[in-house]
Amino acid sequence: MSTASRLPQFAGRLASRLPRTVDIRIRRLALASLVGQTLLVVTGGAVRLTASGLGCPTWPRCTDTSLVNTPEMGIHGFIEFGNRLLTFALAAVAALMLVYLWNLRKERKDLFLLALGLLASIPAQAVIGGITVLTNLNPWVVGLHFLVSMALVVLATLLVNRAYGRTGRFATVRLPALPGVLRPVTAAVALFSSIAVMLGVVVTGAGPHAGDADAPRNGLGWDLFSHIHAVPAYLITAGAVFALVMVFTGRISGPFRAAALMLLAVTVLQAIIGFSQYYNGIPVLLVGAHMLGAALLMGAATNTADVARSSPVK
Repeated sequence: MSTASRLPQFAGRLASRLPRTVDIRIRRLALASLVGQTLLVVTGGAVRLTASGLGCPTWPRCTDTSLVNTPEMGIHGFIEFGNRLLTFALAAVAALMLVYLWNLRKERKDLFLLALGLLASIPAQAVIGGITVLTNLNPWVVGLHFLVSMALVVLATLLVNRAYGRTGRFATVRLPALPGVLRPVTAAVALFSSIAVMLGVVVTGAGPHAGDADAPRNGLGWDLFSHIHAVPAYLITAGAVFALVMVFTGRISGPFRAAALMLLAVTVLQAIIGFSQYYNGIPVLLVGAHMLGAALLMGAATNTADVARSSPVK
């Protein structure tokens, strides 16, 4: 039997071993995607904050002659190449997720399309990263790189919620009814979170942490845009407090209560970090913590709005 004739048989045997229901393997891969995307934000922050943005001075190779970093490049090459490696790991997770969803691609199109979006976005993210290096860390390209990471955190959060049956058409978790006002409020919080992140990119592009000593800045007023950046943060806090007040006064339990508590906790933590870095000269560790907080905020805001949208209305 020829190799070509064996391929359909192999594919058939492989498909027979793949899940026909959303099982623990699919759920773990969804969770791995979310954790990995959040970790990618942290490693990307480490690249910038340690001035390792040009640790690999070329792309797609790390040097003109090597695909990987070399000992001569020191710690900067190691940090930059490590960030690139994580992107490949996330692509592998997304591809494996699509494989495990193959038998469910029609029945659970929601999961399949989210996983496909994650996989398609990761190579795009790698290309943007390459453009970042080739443009000597242009702050607007660096900002776009970060914003794509935020979008991937949102997709991964939705993927986790649907894989665990918390939200969406195929939800298996029973959600208590919520006051109708919570849907637009949590949607507004998610919107303001996105705006805060975008303004944060502008602030970072005007600040001192460029990723390399010779990298350009966007030329905008850092102090002014720091104050503008705080406006949607205040609105996020107000929305999170309102949601939690509704939870306690309405004695709401279950996933929405947990989501609202998490949202307020992350919002308060981000505010503390933001004010601390502003009044202490933007120290590197606090900036890194603020970047992690941005990813956590996007995940928490997305989760809260998603749960509210899937809950019945009182």
